[in-house]
Amino acid sequence: MHLLVDISAHGLGHLAQTAPVVAALKARLPGLRLTLRSALARQQLARRIDAEFAHVAAARDFGFVMHNAVDVDLAASANAYRAFHCDWPQRVAAEAAWLNANGIDAVLTNVAYLPLAAAAAAGLPAACLCSLNWADLFRHYFPAEDWAAEIHAQMTAAYRDADCFLRVTPGLPMTQFERRRDIAPIARRVRRDRAALARQLGLDAGRRWVLLAMGGMEFRLPVASWPQTPGLTWLVPAAWQVQRDDVCSFDAPGVDFGDVLASADAVVTKPGYGTFVEAACAGVPILYLERGDWLETTHFAAWLAVHARSCELPRQRLLRGEFVDAMTQLWNAPAPALPSAGGADEAAAVLQAVFARTRQADFQER
Repeated sequence: MHLLVDISAHGLGHLAQTAPVVAALKARLPGLRLTLRSALARQQLARRIDAEFAHVAAARDFGFVMHNAVDVDLAASANAYRAFHCDWPQRVAAEAAWLNANGIDAVLTNVAYLPLAAAAAAGLPAACLCSLNWADLFRHYFPAEDWAAEIHAQMTAAYRDADCFLRVTPGLPMTQFERRRDIAPIARRVRRDRAALARQLGLDAGRRWVLLAMGGMEFRLPVASWPQTPGLTWLVPAAWQVQRDDVCSFDAPGVDFGDVLASADAVVTKPGYGTFVEAACAGVPILYLERGDWLETTHFAAWLAVHARSCELPRQRLLRGEFVDAMTQLWNAPAPALPSAGGADEAAAVLQAVFARTRQADFQER
């Protein structure tokens, strides 16, 4: 079976959710042929997906046009959606032709809706996997505009065309999708090994390590101007080029981000699935940027309140670096039981059944 996996490049959480599911599905279907379509670089995909795959460097969704990692450009997003939907039937037909021309037997998206509509038109099984969907977010940002109603209807219909929508916990409720299947959280297994990481990055294992990770989009924190805190080291992307003796770049060659996250004493991030769930599953305290306009934030916060030590930070407090006291309170708080993250196996079982109606049967199920 030739499976197209379409992964949004709107942040890295979509890849974080999809990669463990692909691994679990590959274990069930060893002969599975994979084509990954994503605007993410092949190198980024390969760091998460340990299997052979063909890469199509293209995007069938854009989510929203962003000023940075957290601020939506509403005017540009509105224009982009109007352009994307102005010839919707022809766009669906062209995508269906692409699927047929490339010998695709089944489709999995996270979280583009065009391939779902096209798969239905082409008679192919298809599924969607995500903690969000673009239709709900589109309606959230454009609730009353006259031009938006038809676009929202087309988006919703495309998601409903899927054989199933695997709603990942935590996430939006998505009760409007009758074929929704709720699944457990998804997080890859990471390794906490401070001694090894100290050797790799030249860190002092006796200090507190605080990871600054804003989710794969540009949002540089002004750590160079923050006051130094005795016994604390900031772990930052190398691209920030911060030259201080209490700052270390974490993305060195051969260093896995998941292992950095699991070995940190805390992580500072924006609301986003991958870092939130992987940090919670590793027992790492989480401080996150206030983002009230993003529809998932309320649902994430409710889940974190049960499963992690976490704290929301107003933007100016974060930008000034004035949150060491909040971080200390998290360190002193009792740690909840680590959440279970069995969603990948649950998803793979459902997908195996969905894709069983593929037009090609030249694979051997385990």
